[in-house]
Amino acid sequence: MRTIEASSPSTRVALALGTLYLAWGGTYLAIRFAIETIPPLLMAGTRFLLAGFVLYAVLRLTGTGRPRPAHWRSTAVVGACLLLGGNGAVSWAEQRVPSGLAALLVAMAPSWMVLLDWLRPNGVRPGRRVVLGLLVGLAGIGVLVGPADFLGGRHVDPVGASVLLVGSMVWAFGSIYARQADLPASTLLTTAMEMIVGGALLWGAGLMTGEWRHFDLSTISGKSLGGFVYLVVFGSWVGFSVYLWLLKSTTAARVATYAYVNPIVAVLLGWLVAGEPLTPRVGVAAACITAAVILITTDRRRTTAPRPVEPAASVAPLRSVLPTQSKGYPAEVSHG
Repeated sequence: MRTIEASSPSTRVALALGTLYLAWGGTYLAIRFAIETIPPLLMAGTRFLLAGFVLYAVLRLTGTGRPRPAHWRSTAVVGACLLLGGNGAVSWAEQRVPSGLAALLVAMAPSWMVLLDWLRPNGVRPGRRVVLGLLVGLAGIGVLVGPADFLGGRHVDPVGASVLLVGSMVWAFGSIYARQADLPASTLLTTAMEMIVGGALLWGAGLMTGEWRHFDLSTISGKSLGGFVYLVVFGSWVGFSVYLWLLKSTTAARVATYAYVNPIVAVLLGWLVAGEPLTPRVGVAAACITAAVILITTDRRRTTAPRPVEPAASVAPLRSVLPTQSKGYPAEVSHG
């Protein structure tokens, strides 16, 4: 952040946006590298426990108030949905699905938020622009999971794709719940608590599924260790710091661009660094899903920026892509 602060205002914002795109766009590839020699659920659980405890300790030592028991109950639900259901799904599914394709499937989460909000009692019916976005996004998913010979490229593993889609739906439910949950006023404290609870749940899931039986610390490769460190440092600490700085320094609409830039960054990084195939199928699906996210998140009846989402299924929910006027949702929430 020191380099950013030393530049002109417009340059600082551009550098911060580029940092955010790369930091969160790179998490999918980092997950792929990390799980090569570390079991996925234990890896994700350790990552969030480490990041969460360090952040929580720093906040408490610098004067942030102690959270109430009700705050822990709420963050337990949110952490279960976002980290166990969302990030856990991504970490597990990347054993079967390339990181770039995982990013595209997870990018559909705003669509599931809109659908869940519509289907709930007294839900809000989406407008034409959002409906078009939903249809375009579903078309993109259809391209990814279609027949193997469609537009060239490999067929996407159906189990991995299904886990990613279910995980993003659970993440969307947690995002909607978080809008009215009793959470701390501090953005970073809420984030730390979600990471602690979610990390513990991920560890529990890893133990229950027997991942520990196949894990040996001596077999961890340098690549996996590098991916893990990247996720803790850049995915969690750096990404959130830059995001919060941007919210204070530029428009919410400009910050919101990460929601549809990050999947493209993830696809390109997977291609350039890991040799993942960049086929016409991937290109068409990326165009459809990116267009869908833009249509939904820029709808004028909705808030203009997502909440901070670390793209590998997030440490935190989107700032509302749901209507805020008639439901008591705060129009601008700093919760991370």
